Amino acid sequence: MVTAAIEISGLVKTYMLGDVRVEALKGVDLTILSGEFLAVMGPSGSGKSTLMNILGCLDRPTTGSYRLDGREVGELTRDGRAVIRRSRIGFVFQGFNLLPRLSALENVELPMIYDSTSADARRDRAGAALAAVGLEERAHHLPSQLSGGQQQRVAIARAIVNTPALLLADEPTGNLDSATSDEILGIFQRLNEERGITLVLVTHEPDISEYARRVIRFRDGVIVEDHPVASRRRSASPAGVSPG
Repeated sequence: MVTAAIEISGLVKTYMLGDVRVEALKGVDLTILSGEFLAVMGPSGSGKSTLMNILGCLDRPTTGSYRLDGREVGELTRDGRAVIRRSRIGFVFQGFNLLPRLSALENVELPMIYDSTSADARRDRAGAALAAVGLEERAHHLPSQLSGGQQQRVAIARAIVNTPALLLADEPTGNLDSATSDEILGIFQRLNEERGITLVLVTHEPDISEYARRVIRFRDGVIVEDHPVASRRRSASPAGVSPG
């Protein structure tokens, strides 16, 4: 039986910009099953980025419920949410956010520095994560010595090094050409299928959303569409993801 990874009910997020009250989310209900690959679409200001921040425990809803693997996240302290971010969630962004003076391997090691993982274990796990995205031979290269696609692969390796159950990707192909985007989305597809990682991808591009299994569309803080992808696009890149 497939269980729910994410259960959202009546989610409201309100901001105050000076004296102006902004309702970014207006009572959103959403269930994402374990192992789903969901694309989130919508124009700027529609609420999709606010949702991602809440899913990633970077922000809290004003009202409503967010349950991750059956646990009510809104009741957690700041430290509790930080533990969830570190242990259960991986993040991939449009900007690769790599530290320029660290090698690819050292960048991937970063999430483990804060959880008392030994240096040898960090190197082994970081190396396995880089191998999973096909970059084991570039482990000791600096970001400036890597292409944009390779830098994004390092960022994905960093996101999966702690074996998260949930991977959040915010416009991860926004800085890449179409061929490289296809390779990156192929990695996401294989992580989803071979490791069972629940994956939520924010994108503005309809063709990018076709790599997912399901698409939701936001407008003015509410979900206005929710449907499976009828003709799913598959990556042309043949390489698999090593189990690591």
